[in-house]
Amino acid sequence: MLSNVLRVAAGAALAAGLLTGPTGPASAAAGCAYTPDGKAARSVGTPPGDVSRLRPYAATLHTNHGAVVFEADTAKAPCTTNSFAYLAGRKYFDGTTCHRLTTAGIFVLQCGDPTGTGSGGPGYRFADENLTGAVYPAGTVAMANAGPGTNGSQFFLVYQDTRLPPHYTPFGKITRNARVLVEIAKKGTRDGGSDGAPRQQVTVDSVRIAAR
Repeated sequence: MLSNVLRVAAGAALAAGLLTGPTGPASAAAGCAYTPDGKAARSVGTPPGDVSRLRPYAATLHTNHGAVVFEADTAKAPCTTNSFAYLAGRKYFDGTTCHRLTTAGIFVLQCGDPTGTGSGGPGYRFADENLTGAVYPAGTVAMANAGPGTNGSQFFLVYQDTRLPPHYTPFGKITRNARVLVEIAKKGTRDGGSDGAPRQQVTVDSVRIAAR
């Protein structure tokens, strides 16, 4: 589902594993469409398409390296933040590993796959959102994908300003303990390369959602 090969194009580093191609934003007014997409890595069902009751929230990722908190952008990415909260509430992320760290060109930690391989998802996909003018400074939380409209459960945390094309739905901003990511990145990858599994295993013990 997600490649671990870095490519450089037009002078900007592109991550094939976060991948390519814009698509139109999902229409919250029309509801969110979560389309079945193969076998779920962890079966928890499908989020409701009605996001009319979605409210701003903060998400706390409790990891074995410390807790990282981000504010979800429910206004600009309602379908994405609705899905994330749904998965968190059903403990989909609990006990999962962050399987990918990149340390050159782009600077992200990628998580959200219960299989720990980069190929697992929740068994559904949904459209991209919030792409117009999207940028990825340090602290951004965004969706990983395998092409237009293939969002699932995998997401990435940006620990250093990163240049990427606006193809990955930004849906949150880290507000507390970003240093946890910086310290993980300092240790590098397991094989010493610029793209691979973190040298120090990163486990998401749980994700907790708190309404604002």
